[in-house]
Amino acid sequence: MAYLLDANVFIQAKNLHYGLDFCPAFWNWLIVNNNNQKVFSIEKVGDELEAGNDELAEWTGEQGSNFFLKPDSAMLSALGKVSTWATAQNYDPAAINTFFQVADYYLVAFAIGHKHTIVTHEIASPSIKKIKIPNACIGLDVKCITPYEMLRKERARFVLGTHSGSPAP
Repeated sequence: MAYLLDANVFIQAKNLHYGLDFCPAFWNWLIVNNNNQKVFSIEKVGDELEAGNDELAEWTGEQGSNFFLKPDSAMLSALGKVSTWATAQNYDPAAINTFFQVADYYLVAFAIGHKHTIVTHEIASPSIKKIKIPNACIGLDVKCITPYEMLRKERARFVLGTHSGSPAP
């Protein structure tokens, strides 16, 4: 099983708990697990991140298409299933149109096409104003977890080591 990361995983990691400047272990963990074919995202998420024009955009650009996967036939064939589900729900037309234009739509389709688990900070919502990834995952039988659930399941460890200039324990 592999994981597909939503844009908010990267953005919140950078802005909150795992800043690129003080927690490189998180970012290295992502790279190592991508090399082991366990952690990915999709090109559309990469495009959203690169539009930020910051250190996260730079990191994203360094990872390339091995991390941010390009659309493929499995994903493209699943788009119809996602589209059919979204239009059959009670969402506002604006919510549906927005969903079809953002990376979330493609992320869910990629997960269906490859049987991957989606990782996101989003939570399901009864609102008809926005289609949330967890709602689509519930409706389409796609596994969806938080980044912390992924890290625990994969037994990630970010252990503080000795560093010159740091006091010894």
